[in-house]
Amino acid sequence: MRRLILFSFLLATTAMGFSQWKMQKEDIKAEFRGLSAVDEKVAWASGSRNTYARTTDGGETWEVATVDDKETLDFRDVEAFDANTAYLLSIGAGTKSRIYKTTDGGKTWTAQVINPHPKAFLDAFAFWDVRNGVAVSDPVEGRFLILRTTDGGAHWVQVPAEDIPPALPGDGIFAASGTTITVNGNANAWFATGGAATARVFRSTDKGQTWSAAGTPIISNSASAGIFSIAFKDALKGIVVGGDYRKVEEAKDNIAETSDGGRTWTSITDSGLGGFRSCVAYLPGTNGKALLAAGPSGTDYSLDGGVHWMKYDSQGFHVFGFAKSKSVGWAAGAGGRIAKFMPWQSSSGSR
Repeated sequence: MRRLILFSFLLATTAMGFSQWKMQKEDIKAEFRGLSAVDEKVAWASGSRNTYARTTDGGETWEVATVDDKETLDFRDVEAFDANTAYLLSIGAGTKSRIYKTTDGGKTWTAQVINPHPKAFLDAFAFWDVRNGVAVSDPVEGRFLILRTTDGGAHWVQVPAEDIPPALPGDGIFAASGTTITVNGNANAWFATGGAATARVFRSTDKGQTWSAAGTPIISNSASAGIFSIAFKDALKGIVVGGDYRKVEEAKDNIAETSDGGRTWTSITDSGLGGFRSCVAYLPGTNGKALLAAGPSGTDYSLDGGVHWMKYDSQGFHVFGFAKSKSVGWAAGAGGRIAKFMPWQSSSGSR
């Protein structure tokens, strides 16, 4: 019955148009985990082996390059603002965790953060604008380590530990796609956790200065399970996805939603989401109705705000991103693959 209702719904909403992936780059000797779409022309991707990629022509060509450093770095997140300005975040224990910035399209990179804490492990970051951002690390001495900048990264200041709820035993943040943290509006921020007995969402309404935490029903009974991606339509409505990355086909307690800004979370049961998912996003211009979720085993889409999902493609990706004003986006993953989300129009639902 649920499938029949969903099929009827899809027929009624085909005017929205959906899309298909078009491969643009592959066989790069790096695994991409970060992606930032600026607009319909400009996007950046980031990955292992000090590698990043940039397009300025809508994906017709991609410039693939590396950050010149003696260390071998794994860039799990990238935040870009135009063809010239972007930040990269590398993961790893101690000094492997870093933040770089370029203002000349990657010709030169400045190391803004070289983590001095031997137990810290940067996972992801997000920016409200080019000057204001927040980065998160796995717990150090019982609290998540959080850094803030208000001056474009010239200074990154650590949030006092007493302004962050204590970590649970086994708590951590998954550096799977750079989407375990997200921001909205001028001051709202959320990041998601896993590995502990309860997968939680941490919430800030003052640009990351103070935080609260709320439990979720997402599976989190091992070091490989929890929330892997979080997205918000606005200040109130949001969604989280995840699961167990060692069981990519298992679709159990892998999606939840909130309608109160992350204060409480409710499981979306019988959703149809097809297994472990490492990235989720609302498609711009659809008023929160259309979403996409991806993981190693494939891609799913929803046209009813995330309540029901349908398999879109068996092609797996780690991460994807859309331009803020349009449903123009790219996905990236293993094998140096980058694909573009290609619009199509149909009144009958065929493609």
